[in-house]
Amino acid sequence: MPKMKTKKALKGKFKLTGTGKLLRRRPGKRHILTKKTAKRKRKLGKPGLVAKSHLKKYKLLMGC
Repeated sequence: MPKMKTKKALKGKFKLTGTGKLLRRRPGKRHILTKKTAKRKRKLGKPGLVAKSHLKKYKLLMGC
C-alpha cells in the first residue's frame, strides 16, 4: 500500500510536541473582541491541546 500524503491544511493548524501531543489555536480571538475581557483574550491567545478522542485521527492525517 502506498504512503499516505500529509493533509497540508492540518499541517498549518497543528504543531506536534516532543511528547507526541498536538497543539492547536483556541477559537474565539478573531473578531468581536470589544466585549471580551482582557483576561479572556489573553487566555485565548495561548495554545491548547487537541483532545485525546481526536488525536489519533489528526496524527494519521498529518502523516506522523
